[in-house]
Amino acid sequence: MLEISLNGKKTLTSCKTAFELRDKEFSNGSIVIVNGYQISEDTIINNNDNIFIIQKGVMPPKEQLELMICARHTPKVYDKMKNATVGIAGLGGLGSNIAISLARMGIGHLILIDFDIVEPSNLNRQSYYINHLGMLKCIAMKSQIEQINPFIKVTAVNEYLTENNACLILKDCDIICEAFDNPNCKAMLVNEILEKLPDTPLVCSSGMAGYESSNTIRTTNPIKNLYICGDGENGAEIGRGLMAPRVQICAGHQANMAVRLLLNIKDC
Repeated sequence: MLEISLNGKKTLTSCKTAFELRDKEFSNGSIVIVNGYQISEDTIINNNDNIFIIQKGVMPPKEQLELMICARHTPKVYDKMKNATVGIAGLGGLGSNIAISLARMGIGHLILIDFDIVEPSNLNRQSYYINHLGMLKCIAMKSQIEQINPFIKVTAVNEYLTENNACLILKDCDIICEAFDNPNCKAMLVNEILEKLPDTPLVCSSGMAGYESSNTIRTTNPIKNLYICGDGENGAEIGRGLMAPRVQICAGHQANMAVRLLLNIKDC
C-alpha cells in the first residue's frame, strides 16, 4: 500500500499508477495532476505523492479548489499568494489585465480602484465584454473575478484617487500596482506612496503603446520599492494607439513583478 495525498487528503492506495488511481476513483475523463504537473501519459506513483484528480466541468468546493490551485502553483507559492493583499489603481488596459492575472494566481484580497464605466472604446484592449458596457469598471471586474475564483476577497472601490484619499485606501496593501493612463495621476500616486507608504512596493508602468517590439518592454527598479514596467518611451499619441498585445505584455510584467515581490524576490 502507498500513502499519498489525494485531492488534499491522506489516502492509502494499492494502485501503482496515476491513471489506475484515476480509473478507480473517478471517470477516465478526469484531469490528473501529479506533484504540481498535469500529466498526459500514465506515470508510476510513489509514497507521499501529491495527486489531484479533477472531474471536468464540475465546480469543486472551496477547500478543493484552493488545494488544486496550490498544486499547480507549488504549495509555498500559493500560501503566500492567498495571504496577500494587492491594490490596483486604475482598471483600464493595464489594471484589468493585471487583476485577471493576479486572480488566477489566487491572491487572497484584491482592492480594485476606478471611478469610470466600461465604454465601447475599451473593448480593444481591456478585459471587459459587451455585457459590461455601462457598468462601473470596479464592479465589472469584480464580477469577472467571481467567475474565475469566487473565493477571492475583492474590494471594489468607485473612487477617484487624490492626495487626500490614495494612502487611506491603499494603506493595507502588501503591493500596489499603478495602472493609470493619465501622467498627472501617475505622478501623484508615485509621490504619495513613496512619501507616505515608503515600505510598500509600488509597481508602475511607462511606455507600452503601438506595435513596437515586445522585447523592448522590461521591468526596472530605479529606486527602493519602485518598479517600472514598459519601454519608457512609447506613449499613446496620434498614429500610435494603445493596442491589446503590448498593453497585455506590460500588464504581465506588472503582475509578475507583484508575484515576485510577494515571494520576497526583489530583483527584476
